[in-house]
Amino acid sequence: MKVAVLHSRIRAEEKLIVEALRNKGVDFDLIDLRKVHFDLARPDEWQKYDVVMERCVSHSQAMATLQIFNMWGIPTVNHYEVGMICGDKIHTSLALMKHGVATPNARVAMSKETGMSAINEMGYPVVMKPATGSWGRLLAKIEDDNTAESIIEHKVTLGSYQHSILYMQEYIDKPMRDIRTFVVGDECICGIMRTSEHWITNTARGGQASNCPVTDELAAISVAAAKAVGGGILAIDVMETPEGGYTINEVNYTMEFRNSIAPTGVDIPAKMVDYVLKVGETGEL
Repeated sequence: MKVAVLHSRIRAEEKLIVEALRNKGVDFDLIDLRKVHFDLARPDEWQKYDVVMERCVSHSQAMATLQIFNMWGIPTVNHYEVGMICGDKIHTSLALMKHGVATPNARVAMSKETGMSAINEMGYPVVMKPATGSWGRLLAKIEDDNTAESIIEHKVTLGSYQHSILYMQEYIDKPMRDIRTFVVGDECICGIMRTSEHWITNTARGGQASNCPVTDELAAISVAAAKAVGGGILAIDVMETPEGGYTINEVNYTMEFRNSIAPTGVDIPAKMVDYVLKVGETGEL
């Protein structure tokens, strides 16, 4: 078994994955995408790897590389199609809805006029997000027409891909926390609460992590969300609804986990590596 670990920067997570690979005696190579290129006519140069583990910071670089390996028939964790769905909030919403997984109502518009119309139909407050992006950046909670008009005008004027498509999501009046669960294959291995006085609770934005017991209900919706986007190794962002249920906010395909090992007591990188080795043996996710 030979494993390739793709990266564009070595973070704490990649160091922990390397440690887990070494502890299990796995033959692996770290592949820095900034230092290699791919001859699309020469897959044989890369077919020495039984499985490729993707850990890139850049979504676009991850997608290009996963597409190449999957077209060559080399198994990857996660698969290219999973990354495509999870990397785009529109794709994610559609996949969750298609598979009957609870998720906030969302609207998509392409102009200021239709954006305002969508927001007025939804009712305030609404959350506006870029179609692509992570770490809770560029999110806006909109509570009135004046704010909506100003934000939409800025986005339309900026005009980049992140702003040219208006993605608006129903605001969920959750407690001052959300839940992140970790799914590996068919198992929800653990979860954390992310608590903050701000409505954005990402740990990247200052949210505090604590252990979240994984009930049968929480495990079921987390695994269902993972399967809806294609499965693999995924972090699921779950919100508690005022009615006492759960709804899926987002699904993350290159998950960060360094702040979740201590509070949960779960060796997350070891479980990730076990799954990668299983994919390398079977060739299937």
